[in-house]
Amino acid sequence: MKSHLWTGLKLTFIMVAVTMVAYPLFIRAVAALAVPGHGNGQEVWKDGRLVGFRQVGQSFTWDRYFTGRPSAVNYNAAGSGASNLGPLNPDLLRAVLQRADTLMAHNPGLPLSGIPADLLTASGSGLDPDISPQAALVQVPRIARVRNLPPSVLAGLVNRCTTPPLAGCLGPATVNVLELNLMLDRMK
Repeated sequence: MKSHLWTGLKLTFIMVAVTMVAYPLFIRAVAALAVPGHGNGQEVWKDGRLVGFRQVGQSFTWDRYFTGRPSAVNYNAAGSGASNLGPLNPDLLRAVLQRADTLMAHNPGLPLSGIPADLLTASGSGLDPDISPQAALVQVPRIARVRNLPPSVLAGLVNRCTTPPLAGCLGPATVNVLELNLMLDRMK
């Protein structure tokens, strides 16, 4: 009995060392060597100050900017998460309809059927920094009106900021909202 207990304790300590020390250190080393931002996130700077991180969404509420996906965690990067509301939950339906009403109020002439789903529903993490090209393009008339720019110029900007699917076929095309808005500000 003692030998089994001692073997079990040794195995437990070995697994704790591997899973809680060695593996995290290995992943941190790989990130520091091979990942953009060296495992610390990809900082985005403007005029000498940090304005955000490339992979963390943030709120843009002014009509002069493109808006991103809604966030169930109010864009708080300290803790990601979803609303966990199922598709038949009336609270989810109310939230989606309220977001649609807000979008249509800020984008006159935009029909409910023309709003892409990623502008109405939060991502699983609540921190998604990207929207679909369609979600960006439906906002072009509003921003063109507010900034007094030709819509074709803004549509071209959206196209330049569109990242194609990985290897041409894995995942959807995306537009990083922070980068798009920073390029928009540089258009003055």
